[in-house]
Amino acid sequence: MKFAVIQFPGSNCDFDLLWAIRDVMGAEAEFVWHDEQSLAGFDGVLIPGGFSYGDYLRCGAIASFANIMPEIKRLAKEGKPVFGTCNGFQILVESGLLPGVLIRNEGLKFVSKWQALKVENHQTNFTTEYSKDEIIHLPIAHGEGQYVADEAQLAELKANGQIIFTYADENPNGSVENIAGIVNKEGNVLGMMPHPERAMEELLGGVDGRKLFASILNNFVEV
Repeated sequence: MKFAVIQFPGSNCDFDLLWAIRDVMGAEAEFVWHDEQSLAGFDGVLIPGGFSYGDYLRCGAIASFANIMPEIKRLAKEGKPVFGTCNGFQILVESGLLPGVLIRNEGLKFVSKWQALKVENHQTNFTTEYSKDEIIHLPIAHGEGQYVADEAQLAELKANGQIIFTYADENPNGSVENIAGIVNKEGNVLGMMPHPERAMEELLGGVDGRKLFASILNNFVEV
């Protein structure tokens, strides 16, 4: 598989994602600038964290109109894997690829630390390497990570098993139902606030992120 790691003005986790998928996991990947208009030849998309366009308007709002977005939506519609972490999650909800919205943390402060998560659904193409209810630890670093959805959206997320990760032990940002990551109905678009790409080596604090990328490579290889 060949992955496109999308770069926006203000991205700051792009090299982390490239390193995780290419250097640690051994997959083919390269950067694609936000102003490009084609993703021909790519089998998946990774959208990094950071502060795209300086987080003006709302986090991810301007990026959702970037020239590359129609191509990302095309790959998503074709069933290819699309993954967004932190600001990438914000871009996915702003572009309509995932339901809900992300707003300022409940405490109105930027939170940066390692966070315990619970794997709510281990049967998605992003999570098969994990166990049901497994507790994992990944870094978080965000100021607008409070996930909000209306009652109808929440009911649908629950009914379809779209809530993939929840915050365990504590809720660092006030997200409804402790939600840390969700997938679309089709199961090929994942957005999450924690950073699995920063948990790939024991030297850096842990390796719980590896299973997510291993799941992607194992399950989407034939897509």
